Amino acid sequence: MKAFVRLGALFGQYSLVILLLAVWQGVVMIGVLPDYLLPSPSQILQALFDDALLLAHHAQYTLATAFLGTAIGLLLSFILSILMDLSKGFRQKVYPILLLNQTIPTIAIAPLLVIWLGYGILPKVVLVVLSVFFPMTIALLDGYRSVENEQLNLFKSMKATTYQTYIHLKIPSAMGYFFTGLKVALSYALISAVVAEWLGGYHGLGVYMTRVRKSYELDNMFAVIFLISFLTLLLIALVKWLENRAMHYKNKE
Repeated sequence: MKAFVRLGALFGQYSLVILLLAVWQGVVMIGVLPDYLLPSPSQILQALFDDALLLAHHAQYTLATAFLGTAIGLLLSFILSILMDLSKGFRQKVYPILLLNQTIPTIAIAPLLVIWLGYGILPKVVLVVLSVFFPMTIALLDGYRSVENEQLNLFKSMKATTYQTYIHLKIPSAMGYFFTGLKVALSYALISAVVAEWLGGYHGLGVYMTRVRKSYELDNMFAVIFLISFLTLLLIALVKWLENRAMHYKNKE
């Protein structure tokens, strides 16, 4: 019974998406738009199944780049956010640089990274790091600053060290902000990895997209777009699951 309830809730949540796909399918089937300009969802699914092994091969490289860049970005974000929280002067000097980094389009800086760092994995990882760095740093910083003064004063009265204050108070308090930032960061990471692969390389979903675009295989082009969207949603769902687990243990404590 619970399974049917969950299935009904899921259908209701994505009912508009299902309706749009049905309209899309119908528009192509009755010839309003030719399928060589806009493939139908059924054609896209067929292309997805036909190239499943090749797409899986390329996807593992894109995901590896996204995960590696995100891991490095998270480490740097933790370090910088703590330094910015500890020093107001440092925060005022660094914050404009973070904002400037966020205003630079990914597609604009990617060619420069390829020229400077070559066609290997390094420029792709650097681009992912730059993409996830800002949302994670700001999310963590907001989390630290959300701690109430009464809690900080309590820790000071107990003569807690700075390390103890962060480990037992500020970082746990920032977990909600952390997971919110991580959802945004992972979506940025995957997109940035694909954009970097457009400009050069031998493996990855971006390389696959470039190849099918040059041969005008629009059904395969849409297939990889669908796959990237699915992977992004899957990563966000994974973060939500981790968030529920982490916040559940935190609330139990």
